[in-house]
Amino acid sequence: MSTEARVAPGLPGEPGEPGEPGPPCWTTELRREDDALDVLAGEWDDLAARCRTATFFQAAVWQCSWWRQYGRPGDLLVVLVRRDGRLVGAGAFRRRGGPLGGLTGLGGGLADFTDVLLDDECADRAAAEFAAALPLTRPWHTLELREVHPEAAVQRVYAHWSGRRRRFDDSVCQYLPGVPMDELLKRLKGKTAQRNRVKQRRIAEAGVEVRTTPPEEVPQALAELLRLHFLQWQERGVTPEHRTERFARHLADSTTGLVAGGLAVVHRFWLDGELVAVNVLLLCPSFSGLYLYGAHPKLRERLDIAGLLFGAALDETVAAGIPVIGLLRGQEPYKQRWRPDRLPNQRLLFGPRGPAPALTARAGAVRARQAAVHVLDDRMPGLKQVLLARRRS
Repeated sequence: MSTEARVAPGLPGEPGEPGEPGPPCWTTELRREDDALDVLAGEWDDLAARCRTATFFQAAVWQCSWWRQYGRPGDLLVVLVRRDGRLVGAGAFRRRGGPLGGLTGLGGGLADFTDVLLDDECADRAAAEFAAALPLTRPWHTLELREVHPEAAVQRVYAHWSGRRRRFDDSVCQYLPGVPMDELLKRLKGKTAQRNRVKQRRIAEAGVEVRTTPPEEVPQALAELLRLHFLQWQERGVTPEHRTERFARHLADSTTGLVAGGLAVVHRFWLDGELVAVNVLLLCPSFSGLYLYGAHPKLRERLDIAGLLFGAALDETVAAGIPVIGLLRGQEPYKQRWRPDRLPNQRLLFGPRGPAPALTARAGAVRARQAAVHVLDDRMPGLKQVLLARRRS
C-alpha cells in the first residue's frame, strides 16, 4: 500500500463527536495504489450521501469504472481527509502527461461535472485540510480541474488554497425547472409554444410505450442504445470514443451500478412492437441530467425525438421530486427551443506558492484558446460550427 499520512490537531473550542471530550483529531492521507477507489467504495458513497453538491459523476461506481477503463497504472492519486477516523473529505486525481505534467480530475471528456466530496457538517474545515494535503510544492506542479460547477465542493478547497490559482469559464451547461410539461411549455412564446404542444400531442397519440429498465437488463439496453446511436449519427459522424470497447464497458458498468443505486434510469421506447429509442437519465438530489441516447433514424419521420425523450425524462424528474432537469454540456439547437437557463462551468488551476512557471504557461494557453473562441463567435460563426462538427465526429 502506497500512502502518505498527516495528522492535524483540532482547533481550540472545536467540538468533538457527540459524547466525546475535547476537539476532534484531523488526519489526511494520500493513496496511490491502483485499486484505492475500489477499496474505498463503501466509505466513498457514504460520504457522497453527506455531500449536497455530489453528482452522479462523483459516485464510487462511476469513478471506479472510469479508472478501470481509462486510468494508467501508477497515475492515480486519492486525497482523503478524516475527522476522528471518519471520512469527511475525498477526491481522486490522475497524473497528466505532456510537457507540463501535473494532475487533473478523473473523467476526461466523459464527465460533465468534476468535484471532490466534503461532509456538509464540517465542509469548511475539511476543505482547509484537503487543500493543505494537496502535493503541489514544486514550480512544475499543477492541478487543473475542468467542468467545475460554480457551487461545487471543490470551490471551498480553491478558497483555502494558499498557493497560486486561476479561475476561468468552461463549458456552458443548461438547466430547466423540474415541472410538468404543461407548465414548462409556458416558458415558450407564441407559435413556438403552439408547435411544441402539437408535437407532444402527436407523441401521446402515437402510443409510444416507455419502459424503465431494471438493473439486470441495463447492459443489454445500453448495447441497444449504442447500436441506435450509431444508426442515428452514421451520416453525420459518430464521436470516435463512443465506438470504442472501453467506452461500451464503462457505460455498461457505471450505468448498471448507478441504476442499482438509484442514481440513474434507463428508458426504452417501443413503438408498434419495435424498440425505437433508449435514453440514459442521471439523477442526484439537486438535478437530473440527460446524458446519452440512441434513436432509430426512421423515428424522426414520425415523431419529435427530442420531445419524446425529454418528456419521459421530465416525468421521471418530477416524480422523483428533483427540482431541476439539466441538459448538461452543449448548446445544440434542440436544447435551445426550451429556453433553458445557462450557467457556465469553471476551470480551476492550482499551483504552488512562489514561482509557478507551469501554472503560468497553462493559464496562458487557456487565455489564448478562449480568445480564439471569441474570435470565432464574433467573426466566423460558420467556421466554428464546422470545427465543432469535426470535434464531435
